[in-house]
Amino acid sequence: MVEHDAFSTTREAYDAAATTYAQLFRDSLRDSPLDRAILSVFAEVVGTSRDGRVADLGCGPGHITAHLHGLGLAAFGVDASPAMITLARQAYPGLRFEVGSMAALDIADGTLGGVLSRWSVIHTPPPELPVLLAEFHRVLAPGGHLLIGFSASENSAHPAQVFDHTVAPAYRWWPDHLSAMLRTCGLAEVARMVREPQPTDRRQFKEVHLLARKGEADAV
Repeated sequence: MVEHDAFSTTREAYDAAATTYAQLFRDSLRDSPLDRAILSVFAEVVGTSRDGRVADLGCGPGHITAHLHGLGLAAFGVDASPAMITLARQAYPGLRFEVGSMAALDIADGTLGGVLSRWSVIHTPPPELPVLLAEFHRVLAPGGHLLIGFSASENSAHPAQVFDHTVAPAYRWWPDHLSAMLRTCGLAEVARMVREPQPTDRRQFKEVHLLARKGEADAV
């Protein structure tokens, strides 16, 4: 019930903020060369897999999905917020966007070359995060890659730290702890990018991207 309440609260909050969110973040990659770089690396490693399809989970208004498409990936978006999906479909009518939950994806086992989770797990209560990571593993093909982005906590003794997010309660994670959780789910970290907070950032948190890979012989 806790997870359901958090899911419903987050979905409703993003429905209410969808238009403002889309306006604020539509051009967010333009001034973020490091973000563009890690997305390019992700696109390159996914492009070498047997199945180049990529799910952008928590896609919001679709701008990152569109960026991945521009990098040559067969990308589609999934988001819990119907309002966000409506905006994504309007902005990028040639791409596929669906309403869905990351905890129960309507995607067949082992069929994706890549999964992008860009700040989409931050609203998940810590006890429920392994469910999402296991779902990411399930839908990835052997050899497929996950790129997960989040804000870093400051204390390894408290790997999940709640913070006051504008839209809904959210959590920061100690990178090594989240990496270990991925490993437990069958996803081995192969690289990470850490972006130090900039003076202009509203929140002075480190931003982390972990690139992880599902083993070639992994059973779904």
